[in-house]
Amino acid sequence: MAVLATVLGHPRIGIARDLKKALEAYWSGATPAESLLATSQEIRSRHWHYMKEAGLDQIPCNDFSLYDHMLDMAVTVGAVPPRFAGIATPLNRYFAMARGIQDRGAGIDLSPLEMTKWFDTNYHYIVPELEPNQAFRLDPTKIMAELAEAQALGIAVRPVIPGPVTFLKLSKFAGDAPAGSDTLDLLERLLPVYEELFALLAGHGVSWLQLDEPGLCFDLDGKSREAYRSALTRFGACPKRPVLLIATYFGSIGDNLSLVTASGCEALHIDLVRAPAELDAVLAALPTQMKLSLGVVDGRNVWRCDLEQAHRTVRQAVTKLGSERVMVATSCSLLHVPVDLDAEMKLDPELKSWMAFAAQKVAEVRALADAAEGEKPDDAFWGQASSALARRRAAAATSNPEVRRRAEQLTQGMLRRTSSFPARIARQKEHFGLPLLPTTTIGSFPQSKQVREARSKWRSGSLDGEGYDAFMKEEIRLCVEKQEKLGLDVLVHGEFERTDMVEYFGEQLEGFAFTQNGWVQSYGSRCVKPPVLFGDVARPRPMTVDWSRYAQSLSERPVKGMLTGPVTILQWSFVRNDQPRSETCRQIALALRDEVADLEQAGIAMIQVDEPAIREGLPLRRGEWSAYLGWAVEAFRLATSGVRDETQIHTHMCYSEFGDILASIVAMDADVLSIESSRSRMELLGNFRQQGYPNDVGPGIYDIHSPRVPSIEEMVALLELACEVLPVERLWVNPDCGLKTRGWPEIEASLANMVDAARQVRLRHATG
Repeated sequence: MAVLATVLGHPRIGIARDLKKALEAYWSGATPAESLLATSQEIRSRHWHYMKEAGLDQIPCNDFSLYDHMLDMAVTVGAVPPRFAGIATPLNRYFAMARGIQDRGAGIDLSPLEMTKWFDTNYHYIVPELEPNQAFRLDPTKIMAELAEAQALGIAVRPVIPGPVTFLKLSKFAGDAPAGSDTLDLLERLLPVYEELFALLAGHGVSWLQLDEPGLCFDLDGKSREAYRSALTRFGACPKRPVLLIATYFGSIGDNLSLVTASGCEALHIDLVRAPAELDAVLAALPTQMKLSLGVVDGRNVWRCDLEQAHRTVRQAVTKLGSERVMVATSCSLLHVPVDLDAEMKLDPELKSWMAFAAQKVAEVRALADAAEGEKPDDAFWGQASSALARRRAAAATSNPEVRRRAEQLTQGMLRRTSSFPARIARQKEHFGLPLLPTTTIGSFPQSKQVREARSKWRSGSLDGEGYDAFMKEEIRLCVEKQEKLGLDVLVHGEFERTDMVEYFGEQLEGFAFTQNGWVQSYGSRCVKPPVLFGDVARPRPMTVDWSRYAQSLSERPVKGMLTGPVTILQWSFVRNDQPRSETCRQIALALRDEVADLEQAGIAMIQVDEPAIREGLPLRRGEWSAYLGWAVEAFRLATSGVRDETQIHTHMCYSEFGDILASIVAMDADVLSIESSRSRMELLGNFRQQGYPNDVGPGIYDIHSPRVPSIEEMVALLELACEVLPVERLWVNPDCGLKTRGWPEIEASLANMVDAARQVRLRHATG
């Protein structure tokens, strides 16, 4: 039997962001549900056909989602919070859980479920919300419908679902759960629903099922280990089910290996891109009946696979296990890479030859499986791959001697502000004269159709630079005017000149390249096009100074300069894999240090350096945390520590679990931290209460990822929760995140409520 070829999942959005466009047309009321569902079916069909034609032996299904796979699984197991039960239409209920719903006329105002990062990626998942007495029930509508579609096309598929322990560990209880409640206590209630689904799938001809358990790559406590042991051994003994592939990824399975090998399940997938050293241990421990899926093609990055190295790995497994027990696969789902490199018509041909998107990675998997039982082939595909890798290693374009010399000359003094925070904040308060509970926003405001058209015309040459600058300055003027009318205390310029908070900077830094169609899903319909960071990073000229200087000239109130931080630029790019990430991050930080200095010199006295991705980059294993946090915090301090005491450094973080790294956030020593907290109803404040936070904080009180307008009363309640934990004189008032994706009417209504809420709480505490 030949070695099998497979992938763990496929991008959902379509080559031209077809899903995004269909979703937003449906949400706006421009198209009916039938149109959205037809587009979704066409995307699935297209992807299944091309994977079949590319020769994959097992093709995933149920990896497609209209919004998020964890939300899909919550619906599948009946974990729909009671507040959504009154929405009769399943599709409307589904999107209400994801986005919230507000209809004042009908008396409907429902907050969405919480959203946070999927492990260490920039993909955001919807956090299932459970009750302590949660009753699960199977709703197989989605998975069975997509299975029927594939079978009608004559395509045999392997369904993909989140495993029960990962599902529960990534879920949370509703706010009124008793203290000490643990979602793993619901495992025995949940397992029968999985077994019911197994039997249903087996009865409909499904021979293999992929059970995603990336939670096995965490350090597990005793309760979690017992949960895995109980669930997997029960599944191993389940009499009516498909063959189970237990898929781990994003790290090493390490000391959790025995939980799978002793389970009786038939197959294990390991991520040999993130954890290449663990193959020997896995091969030694694998029971004779278990198959092994080798994740040797990187599902997280866009670089071409080193086929010769991957071939050696596959050959090692085949020699030990035999070809009938080996599968070749991507390291994880291809959700995290763009669809097809062939759609890139403007990339430098040499750089393009170094790269692979989802379609090309499928071909790499197939080639490795075909070569698994012998020597690597001497054919064009393998020859082109080897040649491209050799040229990349020798390319002068990836190295800048001056950048490397500067990085080597860093000193510890460059990582520290001149004075401690108490001394700095006293000078800053005197300088700015802000009221108690100052109000601000995170940075971006809506980019209208006119803004996008002006940028497109400028890039095509039909609008000259002078005309483009005039247009953007008028947008900035109007934005500043609106903020002043709303009564905000600290303003921003709106970021109208920026396509994306990382792409904008990458376009002005050396070492980056850009795609036309390299889109990946961030959440729901939100897609991002990460830059390709292929070489050493340098800043040829100032990037934001003119826009910020102009905005500040329009107002007597402080206008923040807005930068994206070094770790976030790193995390949200497709980063070179030929040197340590820490070195690349240090180069970015040095470039930003120069920008911060130029902003200060231009009279910008508040500078926000956003780091929403700092928690995202945290490795899954705690033993690797210290090294990562060391260089990540150092990079932020390198970028921001060269300013005077009177210059106030802000940072922003969102949609991650920050409690575990609060000490490192403190070590970043930003003067003001704005941080997402509204969807979780200030859950983060518990960490502040336990661990303390010495500097100023703006816990977000307005969830910008939902189209609903929060009431004044709602925001007052959240602010009062914050005042119970942190001194009111160290609190700021702001939304959770930037406002680029929202519309002006809802923004103005929400910010007006936010300013009013701040005034009410300010008055209460000023007179109390």
